Order: sequence, then C-alpha cells, then structure tokens
Amino acid sequence: MGRVVHSSIAGARFPGRILLLVHPALEMSTLDWFVLLLTLTTMIAYGVYKGRGQSGARSYLLANKQLPWYIVLPGIMATQASAITFLSAPGQAYTDGMRFVQYYFGLPLAMIVICISFIPIFQKLNVYTAYQFLEQRFDRKTRSLTSFLFLLSRGLSTGISIYAPAIILSAMLGWNIYLTNVIMGGLLMIYTYSGGAKAVAHTQKIQLCIILAAMALAGFLVVHQLPHGVSMSDALYVAGKSGKMNVITTKFDWKDKYNIWSGLIGGFFLALSYFGTDQSQVGRYISGKDSRESRLGLLLNGLVKIPMQFAILLIGVLVFAFYSFYPAPLYFNSGAYNNLKKSEPAYTAAVEARYAQLHATYEAQSRSIAHSRTAPATEFIQTQHQLQSLRDSVSTKITTQRYSPDKNDTNYIFLYFVTNALPPGIVGLLFAVIILASWGSISAALNSLTASSLMDIQMAGRIGLSDKDQLRYGRLHTLGWGIFCIGVAMFAAKLGSLIEAVNILGSLFYGTILGIFLVAFYVKRANGNIVFAAALIAEAVVVTVYYLDIVSFLWLNVIGALVVVLVSLLSYLYENPAYEK
Repeated sequence: MGRVVHSSIAGARFPGRILLLVHPALEMSTLDWFVLLLTLTTMIAYGVYKGRGQSGARSYLLANKQLPWYIVLPGIMATQASAITFLSAPGQAYTDGMRFVQYYFGLPLAMIVICISFIPIFQKLNVYTAYQFLEQRFDRKTRSLTSFLFLLSRGLSTGISIYAPAIILSAMLGWNIYLTNVIMGGLLMIYTYSGGAKAVAHTQKIQLCIILAAMALAGFLVVHQLPHGVSMSDALYVAGKSGKMNVITTKFDWKDKYNIWSGLIGGFFLALSYFGTDQSQVGRYISGKDSRESRLGLLLNGLVKIPMQFAILLIGVLVFAFYSFYPAPLYFNSGAYNNLKKSEPAYTAAVEARYAQLHATYEAQSRSIAHSRTAPATEFIQTQHQLQSLRDSVSTKITTQRYSPDKNDTNYIFLYFVTNALPPGIVGLLFAVIILASWGSISAALNSLTASSLMDIQMAGRIGLSDKDQLRYGRLHTLGWGIFCIGVAMFAAKLGSLIEAVNILGSLFYGTILGIFLVAFYVKRANGNIVFAAALIAEAVVVTVYYLDIVSFLWLNVIGALVVVLVSLLSYLYENPAYEK
C-alpha cells in the first residue's frame, strides 16, 4: 500500500483525507527502512551475545534455571503475545468490538491454580519438559502421546505465527510471500539456534518493551489525529453507539465465542492447559531460579495480561472511531480488492460510488453524534448498517476468488491505519514491532518444540549421552523445527482472523492435554492404560464436536479436559468395583 495523497481539511489536525483505494505496494521512507533494519539487526546481535557459552541440554533448554522473575514475566507474555495479537486484535475490535477481552477473564484464576499445583511438582522433579512428569506418574506411552499432541498443535500454530505477519508484509511491501516466510522464520534462527533458552528469554525482554512502547505511541497518535474538537471521550462515545464498547456480554450462548461465561469457564480451562501443560510456556517459568521466581512471574502475568489486551483492543476501537470521522477504505486488504476490481470493474465502480456517498453521510452523522450526545442515533446506525452491507457484499465476492493470496480483511485494518496515517519513522518502528512480536513467540515455540522432541522422543529412556552431544542434537532439533514451521507457513492460507485460527487450533488439543495432567494430579489411583485410552476418546470427541459445530471453540477445552477426567474415573471404578463401594 503506497503513501496516500492528502488534501486539506479545514480545522482538522489530521493532515488530510485518506483516499478510499491505495496502491498495493507501500514505499517506505529511508528513515522507515533505517529504523526497521537497525532494530532487527540490534536484536539479532543482542540475542547472539546473551546466548553465548552454551554447554549442554540444561543450559540450552533451561538457561541453567537461573532466570529471575523479571525475565520470566516478559518471556511468558511475549510467548503468548505473538504478532497475531498486535495485528489481528485491533482489527478484531474494529469489526466485533471489545468483547474479545472476555477471552482472558479466566487467566488470573488459572495462574493461581498453576502456582499451587503445577510449579511445585515441576520444580521438585527438576524436569526439562512438563511431559517427563507423566512418565513418572503413568508410563512412557502416556508421556509420548501427550508430547505428540503438543508437538502437533504447537508446530502447526507456530507455522501460522510465521505466516500471519509474513502475508501482510508481503502484500504491503510487494515481497514474494515464500521469501517473506523464510525471512520471518529464518532470521530469528540465528540467535535461537546458537543461544537456546537464554537467548530467547533475554531477547523477549527487550522485544516486549519495544512492542508495548510502540503500541502506546500508536494509540496516542490515533487520538491526536482525531478531528479538531473531537476528544477521546467523543470518539469512544461514537464507538459505543456503534456497539464496539461491548466489554461485558452476559447472555449465555453455547455458540457465542466471546461472552463472560465462555471467557471465565472456557478461558480458564484454555489458560490452565496452555500455561500449565504447553511446553512453550512451561519452559519459560521452569527456567526460573526457584519456585518463588516462577510463581511471581506467572501471577504478575495474570494481573497484567487483561489490562494489556484491553488496551490493544481499545486501539482498534479508536481506529474504528477515527474512520467514523474520516473516509475509510471499502476493503482494507487492497491486494485482494484490486484483484476483484480487475475482474469485475463495473461492479466495483458502482459499489465505490455508493460507498463514497454513504460514508460522507456517515462522517457527518458521526460528528453530529459526537458534538450533541442527545441527538438520536437511529439514522447513524442505519447508515452504518448500509455501509456494512456494502462491505459484506464485497467480502463475499472476494472470498470466491481463487487467485487472491489472502482474502481476509481483519488482519489489515490496523496496518492500513499505520501506513496511511502515521509519520515516517513510526511506520518503520511499527513494522519492526510486527517482526519482533513474531520472533518473540516463534523463538520460544522453537525452543519448546526442541525440548519436547529431544527429551520426550529422542532421549526418552536413553542414558550416557554427553553434554556436547545433547547440545549438538538440541541445535539440530531447533533447525529441523524451524524448517518444519516455515513449511507450514507456506500453506497457511484461508484462515480468516488469525488470532482466532491459533486459538481454535490450540483448543482442539489443549483440553485433552489438560485432562491428562488433571488426572495425574488429582486422580491418584488411575494408571497409564486408563488415562491413555481416556485421552484418545477425548480427542475423538473434541474433533467431532468441532466438526459438527455444536459449541464455540472455547468450550472445546472444557469438553476435552472433562472427558479425560470422567472416562478415567469411570474406567477405574469399572475395573475396581470394590473401590466404588
């Protein structure tokens, strides 16, 4: 997407009107390129420097278990908050409002349970992975099954985490998507391959600081560039009238993805499984110096995550308000739209003319609503619905095209604002943020995939391997998983909102994995054969429920966990009727 041509607006702080359509390739300024390249080069060099001195599996996979809580905390947050969070979440709020924040309401409760039940056991057993505990509690096949489910889900989702920013950078900068995937997944391999967990932890600390500072700056600039006389309060009022301030949704609906019930219950089970049994997170906090450092990092994550996600979503709402006062594009993904325009010029010309007319009316109504809060919003809402109807018709047309590399619109909303409304230098910084956020989660995922495949698969039951050989195999596993995830990214298309795609993928497996750990912790008499069979049954149930679209994806975590626990209990009681009495 290229720089837009502005014309003046009398009395407005914003430098001009944004054209409805822009060229698909962005030409960044020299300053933008300098900021981008300097940031990335510095991060790679810092990671290599901090990760030096590797000697074996303990240092490569666990950073010698010497990390303080203030390194553990940003590692936990950066691992969860991938580029998808900062790209897709504002777009999610733009289209669906603030209710996505309810997805995190179960997180603090899950952190408490993990600190009480999970961390003491992991620290006491001095494990490399969470799944080592399962072999001691059950048997090797249960450990291998759980590790396999993790490797499958995390490997696929990491590929999506590479693809998410790559497809957008490819579309906006005019790069080849396959080359962009290699760049996104390949450059971070330099420090992840050489420095392991220590390099990952220390780079995540810096990455998160840069990301949060840049997002705060973007939020400030959204407000700063509102029309003269329109305050942040006015903008939020307009957004509220448009249904975007729907932070709490109390109506219970099994198929509603985001309400307070699915957030508290489904979100609790998802967070409990993700932070308690997913090696990408377990590996972050078992690298802490002791249980106190690990617990402190986790508990602070539970306190900080919801306000952080709220703020990111609020930026999306403010961008929505911004485009209520200024012209918004008919479709934010200009690459996909331009393909439609070439194939159906008469249709797009008619739609553009109608859209421009409606949006001019909508802008005037938005200003009226903002300045006179007692004014009726009936016509404003009606115009908004008409605009959305036009966007939906375009979206329907675009989704039928076979030759568009990425048809989704949600993931482009925030970046459209960044590239068309922010000054030079800031654009380069925000592009660096996209890449750094991607690196933060991908590097942790690669390190965790390495830990699990090396310790749970290759070295399970083996003894006598030297530290030098462990380090060599660890680096080979990191390289192999990096290639695998880049390969997944090459095929990760047609996923819609990428933040939902990752969460849905996790929900297909996390419930079953969590159920296995719950049985391990709390069903003392269950054995390996029972829980192994229960896990297979639970996974089949989860996949079936998802395929039939019976409930929203957050409830899959509850279903998977409960099926494993209930089947394990019933199987034990069936095999031991005397115990039932």
